[in-house]
Amino acid sequence: MRYTKYTIHTTTEAEELVSAMLGELGINSIEIDNLVPVLDGDRQGGVFEELQPDLSEDDGKSRVSFYVEEDEDVTFLLQQIEDELSKMRAYTNIGDGNITCDISDEADWRDNWKQYFSSFTIGNIFIKPTWEEAPADLSEQILVEIDPGVSFGTGKHESTQLVIKQMQKYLKPDQEILDVGCGSGILSIIALKMGAGHVVGTDIDEDCIASSYDNFDVNHLSHDLGDFYVGNLIDDADLQNRVGIEKYDVVLANILADIIIPMAPALANAMKPEAYVITSGIIDFKEQDVADALVAAGLEIVEVNAQGEWRGITARKPR
Repeated sequence: MRYTKYTIHTTTEAEELVSAMLGELGINSIEIDNLVPVLDGDRQGGVFEELQPDLSEDDGKSRVSFYVEEDEDVTFLLQQIEDELSKMRAYTNIGDGNITCDISDEADWRDNWKQYFSSFTIGNIFIKPTWEEAPADLSEQILVEIDPGVSFGTGKHESTQLVIKQMQKYLKPDQEILDVGCGSGILSIIALKMGAGHVVGTDIDEDCIASSYDNFDVNHLSHDLGDFYVGNLIDDADLQNRVGIEKYDVVLANILADIIIPMAPALANAMKPEAYVITSGIIDFKEQDVADALVAAGLEIVEVNAQGEWRGITARKPR
């Protein structure tokens, strides 16, 4: 299958905002290309300069790309993107803001990005791609292997890391977990590896369901430990019934602010009394809107955490 790659030529200052905007328009698979120096802990070859790739000096430019099937009509989508970029110019430097396109084979975009995903640690969670060898001694860490495939979720994004850190604080053994917007299934897998009894995941993209079960297999987890459904929890009554009412000890929602806000009542309904919801994917200027929505749904804000421009909000359902 052939795909059209659309690239927005912007700045490193605006790339997170542009990415969030694309997500709000339903584009979940996003590729970012820039020349920002990598932190020592994530650098290829460690801190040894001679082992670093030969990159040009950071020029402040960024290219945010997404893919659609070659014959798909994206006229309206591109107009929406251009309108949103015009609005952004009022409060941030988006650079050129031009959109270019070229044709790519499926194998190109499915595999070329792998060079940018390497193993890393969050607390006692060691996350590695399936194509890397695991270190010899991981006795003190929980190993999670992941192959995102066509779905979102390697664990490296700030929003995902915010959720994982909160999971390490609030998850307890044998709990029932709901993972809304499960993507690659990484949060569900981490929950089970941490001792959760069972997970339920939802996503609007059916590819994410297959990807989640594939990653269960990679991590030697029985499919009986998780049930995954396609649908939108906001207004899909059948999905809400299948997910269940007051069933979950912890709900994970690493999506976007504009999805969390209308979904807040459904999240609250799924939670047991005294359960926690851990939300993320919230760009900084929408923090208060999400907090207000969670409170309006009857929840109490417990924590607000930040990583870069992203915010995570943890809330609790009263008894």
